[in-house]
Amino acid sequence: MPDAAATDTAAAAVAKLAQTGDVFCLIGELGAGKTSFARGFLRALGIEEDIPSPTFNLLLTYETALGTVWHFDLYRLGSPDEVIELGMEDAFADGICLIEWPDRLGPWLPGERIEIHLSDDDGGSGRWLNLRAVGPGAERWRNPW
Repeated sequence: MPDAAATDTAAAAVAKLAQTGDVFCLIGELGAGKTSFARGFLRALGIEEDIPSPTFNLLLTYETALGTVWHFDLYRLGSPDEVIELGMEDAFADGICLIEWPDRLGPWLPGERIEIHLSDDDGGSGRWLNLRAVGPGAERWRNPW
């Protein structure tokens, strides 16, 4: 992906296939584009308001035509058990989840998920995005582009 517009395009393509119950794990180092991907995803679902990073809140929610999208940023999470206090069980059951830093979930990481791996290319002129679906619903994500 050569630029931010390409990240938005990829996020919009993924958003078009999203369904209630989908858990998107946004994986990458600081600055890899996790929040940018989330913004593109939410914009594709019609969110026009400001979309800040939920780093300090840990969670922001958005009402869309598909239902509630829960945007988690778990970078500051103290322990995996804190996710229960955030309502993550409800989010998994009734919403669509975008989770930055999903490795912080520990045993709460769902077995069925869509992993979006983001990284900078070696030259710093673009980003790479790799989608990997895990679990029984993985077939739906075989060719999302």
